[in-house]
Amino acid sequence: MKALNFGGGAVELPTIRRIKSSHDEDISPAQHPFRRYAAGPSTSSSNTALYALGAAALGGGGYYYYSSARSKPKPESVAPPTSSEQETIPSNTSPSASALQAATSRAFTGGDQGFISLKLDSVEILNHNTKRFRFALPSSDDVSGLQIASALLTRFKGSEMDKPVVRPYTPTSDEDQKGYIDLVVKKYADGPMSRHLHDMVPGQRLDFKGPIPKYRWEPNKHKHIALIAGGSGITPMYQLARAIFKNPDDKTKVTLVFGNVTEEDILLKSEFEHLENTYPNRFRAFYVLEKPPQSWRQGSGYISKELLQTVLPEPKEEGFKAFVCGPPGMYRAVSGTKKSPQEQGELTGILKELGYTADQVYKF
Repeated sequence: MKALNFGGGAVELPTIRRIKSSHDEDISPAQHPFRRYAAGPSTSSSNTALYALGAAALGGGGYYYYSSARSKPKPESVAPPTSSEQETIPSNTSPSASALQAATSRAFTGGDQGFISLKLDSVEILNHNTKRFRFALPSSDDVSGLQIASALLTRFKGSEMDKPVVRPYTPTSDEDQKGYIDLVVKKYADGPMSRHLHDMVPGQRLDFKGPIPKYRWEPNKHKHIALIAGGSGITPMYQLARAIFKNPDDKTKVTLVFGNVTEEDILLKSEFEHLENTYPNRFRAFYVLEKPPQSWRQGSGYISKELLQTVLPEPKEEGFKAFVCGPPGMYRAVSGTKKSPQEQGELTGILKELGYTADQVYKF
């Protein structure tokens, strides 16, 4: 286990390059001895003390889960869909769906709708292995029909495949956005769907089905939530955080703990920085890199027991919920894996060791 070094500082999001489209369209503070929320806008050094407090213990407390040869992750199979999962797609939207969706045509209605084909409108390169894919909905007046939190199934069958590949993805576009959905997808060597998506060009089509319900969110359902994510597991976390801060009636406090391999791998960082600067009393983000650059001033290493103990509220805090999503190794280290797409499975790992209960944890 490599040593973990902590400091404080701001990080810039890597430059984004865009491939033109086919249309050329241009918390009160948590009651924890180390955890506090800023009284004003977030600064680059706001997390320095928090990281420093855990530095001594963190040197031996990290978990290796991003590139372990002993347990090679299968990134696209964090919560693999099954026929039984597909049967859980509802025939109607939940009562908490937005008023706009209720008054607008929904592209995805669930039930017996089946898969629908969407055309890839544009592709945006985000980093060395991640792209944003924009798919046009059947009508420019359509919204997706997704609720918070839910996902979509994607499907394709290559000419030499015996059966189609089906994978779930959480769109990063707003649920009320008309005309399109966005997917942010990291390419994996052992991920047939991610490889297929990265080979697609505007004008080609992909099959989608949904929505697949995950965790039904209602404003102020919890007083404080933690989003513990690794790699591309950030997308359902962003969906949830965006919905919370979009709603002026939702006063939920949010703490994000996000682990990645390199600085360039941090997805949606500018979006989270915007939330942190806009809602400094309610949103805080902590980033951990396995391979940080010399200039990196936040967490180095892996999400560990000591880090979570430092930045999360104590288990006894009323109204707290932790959400976990990432590679299989991260699940094993932080919360334990899911038993099935529908069953959460036993709570194990760091969160159990810290005293949190199964009712306080949800695994995407």
